Order: sequence, then C-alpha cells, then structure tokens
Amino acid sequence: MSKDRRKTLGALPPRETGYEVGYAKPPEATRFRKGQSGNPRGRPKGSKNNRPALHEERLKGIILDEAYRGIEIREGDRSLTVPMAKAVMRAIAHNAVKGKHFSQRLFAQLVGEVESANFMLNKEWFASAVGYKDEWEHELARRKRHGITDLPDPIPHPDHVLLDMTTGTARIAGPATKEEKALYERWAEIWVEYQTDIPMMEGWLKSRRGAKLDELRNTITVLRKTQAILDKVLPPDMKNAALAREQEEEEAEREGRESG
Repeated sequence: MSKDRRKTLGALPPRETGYEVGYAKPPEATRFRKGQSGNPRGRPKGSKNNRPALHEERLKGIILDEAYRGIEIREGDRSLTVPMAKAVMRAIAHNAVKGKHFSQRLFAQLVGEVESANFMLNKEWFASAVGYKDEWEHELARRKRHGITDLPDPIPHPDHVLLDMTTGTARIAGPATKEEKALYERWAEIWVEYQTDIPMMEGWLKSRRGAKLDELRNTITVLRKTQAILDKVLPPDMKNAALAREQEEEEAEREGRESG
C-alpha cells in the first residue's frame, strides 16, 4: 500500500519495529500482558464461591456475631466489656428511665415479648413432661401386671420427672440419656462404697496413733462432703438399686465361700 493511499484511509504510519498499528492491531503499550488481568478491579477470583449455599442463612450468623461482639462501655469509674446486644439494651433502658417515650415503649415491648415467649416455652415443656410421665407410668404398670421384665426402663424414668402443679414447672431429677445413666450408676456405686469405707476409716482414726492421722482426717472430710453431694444428686430409686446390687454381690460371695 502506498503512502498516499494510507493517508487517504487515515491509517497510522508504520512503527520503526515494522509493527503496523491499525484494525485488530492495538499499540504495544495498551496490549494485555501475559498473566495480567484485563479487569484488575473486577470481581475477585472465586467470588462466586463466596455466595451462601441454598441451605445457609449467613446473614443471621453475621447479625449474631455483631450482636454478641464485645464492646467496651463505661459504668461509673470503670470500664466493662459486654456484648453489643447488652450494651444496646442497657442504653434503651437508661433512656427509658430518663423519660424518653420511644425508649419506654420499645423497652416495654421487648420485655413483654421475651416474657411471653418464655411463658409459652415453659407451658409446652410442662405439657410434654405431664404427657411423658403419664404414658410411661401406664406402660410400666402394664409391664408389671403381665410380668414383663426383659424390657429396659425408659430414660428418663417417669419417677425422675418431677412436676410442680403449683408453679407449673417440671424438671428431671435423674439421668436423661444413656450416657448420663451410666454415670449416675457409677456414682451410686461410689455412694454405696462410702457407706462402708467412711465408718471403717473413722474406726481407724480412733484406734491408731501416728503422724498420718491428719492426712486420714482430711481424707474422711473429703469423702463426707462427696457423699453429701451424691446423696443429694442421686434419685432414691437409684440409691436403693445400688444397695440391692451390693447386697446380692455380698450374698453371692458368702455362698461361694461356704460352698467352697
């Protein structure tokens, strides 16, 4: 192509390197570099993967994180670190006390909603406990009538579900899972052992002399405290069952010695 023809078409003159700039041939300074993004301020790599999955509610997690994030507040002459939600509620309560009507209405509304929710939860829990206890008492009575002894007892046992009809509250005074039942049974065994071990140690304390008596007294004190805790925590039926097992084992050992 002649120089006159290029001027007529408006094309740029050829570069000294011989690279001609024109259609589909941008200047070298503006061309993409190998390994360099053509849109450095665009969407970050992998940003699509940061979207929450269909089963996630990530915004709730963010809200809860902020609600319970520690924040420093002043209370008199000291600084306290409390959750954000507590700081906000405290500010609302303080404004309500100062006579700000919006804060008063909001505070009364929040307190009423929380009390109502707690009441409904307790009502549902109490009704469930009453139904559970009634059904299992009937089932255990049926088993006893028909001499069924090969079925396991329910956990929790209906005897451990304590109902207070005056206050409308229910609580479980015993194991609520298989793991807890195993733990309670071990505690009951220890409680039974203490019935023998503590009196025996107290007899040693009266009949012995020596420098180790203080250590023995301390051991007895610790065992007595532990026994009192177990006596309070363990349900009566579990203590009675542990005592019965202990007596059966002693009788079996005695019979074994006599027969031997």
